[in-house]
Amino acid sequence: MGAKELALTIMDEAIRGANPYTAVKKNLKAENGKLVVSAEEFEVNGRVYLLAFGKAACAMARAVLELLPVEEGLIATKYGYAENCPIMQGIKVIEAGHPVPDENSLLAGKLGLELAEKVGEEDILLVLISGGGSALFLLPEDGISLGDKIRTNELLLKSGARIYEINTVRKHISKVKGGKLAKRAKGMVISLILSDVVGDRLEAIASGPTVKDPTTFQDTYRILKLYNVWEKLPESVKKHIERGLRGEAEETLKEDLPNVHNFIVGSGRIACERAKKKAEELGYNAVILTTTLEGEAREVALVIGSIVQEVSKYDRPVRKPAVLIAGGEWTVTITGGAGLGGPNQELALSVARKIVGLNAVVLAVDTDGTDGPTDAAGGIVDGETLERLKEAGIDVEEVLKRHDAYRALEKVGALLRTGPTGTNVNSLVIAVALSTPSKGR
Repeated sequence: MGAKELALTIMDEAIRGANPYTAVKKNLKAENGKLVVSAEEFEVNGRVYLLAFGKAACAMARAVLELLPVEEGLIATKYGYAENCPIMQGIKVIEAGHPVPDENSLLAGKLGLELAEKVGEEDILLVLISGGGSALFLLPEDGISLGDKIRTNELLLKSGARIYEINTVRKHISKVKGGKLAKRAKGMVISLILSDVVGDRLEAIASGPTVKDPTTFQDTYRILKLYNVWEKLPESVKKHIERGLRGEAEETLKEDLPNVHNFIVGSGRIACERAKKKAEELGYNAVILTTTLEGEAREVALVIGSIVQEVSKYDRPVRKPAVLIAGGEWTVTITGGAGLGGPNQELALSVARKIVGLNAVVLAVDTDGTDGPTDAAGGIVDGETLERLKEAGIDVEEVLKRHDAYRALEKVGALLRTGPTGTNVNSLVIAVALSTPSKGR
């Protein structure tokens, strides 16, 4: 098996390991009038309502609907991701915009809040949360238009802010995030969560609609100033945050609610562990470098590329044939012209410079199948990719400056396309270092 084929095989196993349908089935049981979630039991005395939002919403909802009857439900997912959604009476499916929210995202937020308000004291609201939920399920605070919300989101995505910081801002201009959704339900709220956040911080996943939130309006203001976004914000957003700073706007949820229970059922850590197991089964020395990698895509690429060099030349920290695995979330700060690409494509293009001449392959993928606003999931490069780029007349440094990795990788057949995977658990890097020379493969 060649290095590229090996990397792709391991990637497929990692993504299967994060399968949201399987994760829900493993963690949720319906037995003798009770719901059992990760060994914790809940009495079912009334009706069960379902609210699912995120890129993995359809698969998670399908698993629930196979287990128990639901009075009414709403599923909100990304455009193109609803193909496998369960079609049932009383279940409404909405496709919406991601990473930039749209009118359907707003509709999902309104209908989801209305659904939560129907939940009586004897009822249960099952909330299924996965990555992308912040954009796919939203309802701005009064006075903030959808356009102003979108503009704020765009500024944050281009600023280089980490997802945790972006979500801090989102929560403080939303009626449903930061635990505010949970406040609306009188009955039991049980959330099953597929984590796409480094470190699995509950309050950060989809901006924590059912979780208490430690961040404040002061944190929001600091982040916006730090990333030079404050002065560019729409006036309505600035005014709401200023009201919050004065204590005149509702803060996010600050206490644990006794009727609310949150469970993580899948994560990037689990995906990395499955990748490692698969590599070892295939006879390779495998190591998980980290599951909490963060930073600028190009800087992450330098770290990954340097470790691949060390393994290739000196057999450390693991001997060849080796598979290196890392999970996390990397970002791109738009400093020059905004070309076409995503963080994983930029990482792949950048790492190609570090592995020149090595018999190595590096794959970088967004596990949901969409990297940035493109149809690619990421990129896959080897020790000869840089040479092929030069032969195609592509100046890699100039391309990176323009953040135009998509077109460069496409020209040399180095784009990675998976299509929608139905899951979303951060990004993943798989690097393969072999002993035989790369030439002539």
